[in-house]
Amino acid sequence: MTRTITFFILKLLILILLQVVIFNNIVLFNVAMPFVFIYALITMPITWSTNASLTIAFFTGLIIDIFSNTLGVDALACTLLAFVRKPVFHLYEQRDEDLGGHKPSQTTMGSGAFLKYGATMSLIYCLAVFTIDAFAIFNPIRWVEQVVGSAIFTFIIIYALDSIFTRQHEKRL
Repeated sequence: MTRTITFFILKLLILILLQVVIFNNIVLFNVAMPFVFIYALITMPITWSTNASLTIAFFTGLIIDIFSNTLGVDALACTLLAFVRKPVFHLYEQRDEDLGGHKPSQTTMGSGAFLKYGATMSLIYCLAVFTIDAFAIFNPIRWVEQVVGSAIFTFIIIYALDSIFTRQHEKRL
């Protein structure tokens, strides 16, 4: 358990640093922006309590907000992401057996289920971020472009990160 927490904290710090330094400066076609730090949030062990997940997500979003100057947008979106994480996971992985602290990944869920889970979580996060941001000036076409483009861009990077971070000897759920 201690090793899982240590690895998670290290992964979260690295992804936050990468988001702030590199990925906040990447925008494709002036529309799509990757949010790679949410990979750590969506791959938290599913057996962690909801309160712990919400707290970690809120402070992660707050750190991103501080460095990105986004005034609470990421904190709210990350908290929402942590709130819907378990229901979305169980939408694609219906087994009721003991999960044993496993985290959602390609290896533990299978590629198809993780593709659906990751795409759904990316879409929820991007939908939240750009909907909150749209309260300033609303342009529906731009909003759809940002949500869809960023969700796809984010998911592609998350899927690649999962291939890097996931150990091949993890047991399938």
